[in-house]
Amino acid sequence: MSERRPKATVLEANKAFKPAEPARTDYEKAQNAFDQNRERLKAERLAREAAVRDRKQPEKLA
Repeated sequence: MSERRPKATVLEANKAFKPAEPARTDYEKAQNAFDQNRERLKAERLAREAAVRDRKQPEKLA
């Protein structure tokens, strides 16, 4: 009778030797850097616009 379930040692070995992630290409690296820079610049722009908007609004008296 053959055993269908792998033994515990095989399962442990599979955990220890997981396949590596494929190496990222130069294009993927450049695209990731571009996306991060765009998000950083967007956040800076939104912060500047919010600061200008806050300066223009008159203070409300309670």
